[in-house]
Amino acid sequence: MSSQDQTAPRASLTSAATPGTEAGKPSLARRILSDGFSSWALALPVTLVLAFFLLAPIALIVVVSFWGSTSFSIYPAFIFDNYEYLLGSQVTYSVFLQTLKFAFLTWAITLVLGFTIAYYLTFHIHSLTWQIVLFLLCTIPFWTSNIIRMISWIPFLGRNGIANQSLMNMGVIDQPLEWLLFSEFSVTLAFVHLYTLFMVVPIFNTMMRIDKSLIAAARDAGANGFQILTNVVIPLCKPGMMIGSIFVVTLVMGDFITVRFMSGSQIANMGRLIQNDISLLAYPGAAATSVVLLITVLIMVAVMLRLVDIRKEL
Repeated sequence: MSSQDQTAPRASLTSAATPGTEAGKPSLARRILSDGFSSWALALPVTLVLAFFLLAPIALIVVVSFWGSTSFSIYPAFIFDNYEYLLGSQVTYSVFLQTLKFAFLTWAITLVLGFTIAYYLTFHIHSLTWQIVLFLLCTIPFWTSNIIRMISWIPFLGRNGIANQSLMNMGVIDQPLEWLLFSEFSVTLAFVHLYTLFMVVPIFNTMMRIDKSLIAAARDAGANGFQILTNVVIPLCKPGMMIGSIFVVTLVMGDFITVRFMSGSQIANMGRLIQNDISLLAYPGAAATSVVLLITVLIMVAVMLRLVDIRKEL
């Protein structure tokens, strides 16, 4: 028997023993199932962690927001009393507007500061080493606690603080400025100090990706510095600006400790309402306020995501 005659039965036996394969390779359907199972297996741990630590607490807050409460206890129910009291109170709307005002002021100031700092580091510092050094210099305040950084403004802005004493010694004012501390100014200043870096980082990251040849081409075409800024730099930095805006707005909307300390407990925001309800053991009311605040923040983030496609940055 020839070698060809012996090889043919072996090939037929091999093909019969491995059904659904071609030339030793798995079938397309089997590869798809294998890849899909691998993807789900890789994503399962992260999904479980997010579901347990993020989705489950939010679902619990939503459920508790419909419960009832008395002066000494809470009880399971499905009532809308908490939302009716919250949305029917004029205090809620005034506090809500106050929260939005802080968010807008902080966002506008941090956007200007963050863009300016990132622009300087990117286009005026040509050494990569110095860019890294100066960028790390911006992170030095974050080596300490937020509360320490915030409280450090109190002796500086107080009635007998460094700011008032310096202005009086220079003859700029005759008496201390009362609005420097425990006011909307001090709250906004603390917010800007705490959250400016959250705006600097994404904008700086976006600017570093801009091709310098685009700047040179615009300059060769006769564009001046302002035209280059408005027509080249800012449009290319929109994803980073939007990421920073999301960080700043969400952090300010949910902050309560800064408002408490820097206003001397004279100004309220939505976070303070939640804190007060919790201190009074009115957990359903606090949960209802949290749900309203969460929905508001999600709407604001959704609007910002509609304006700019941040997937280019991610």
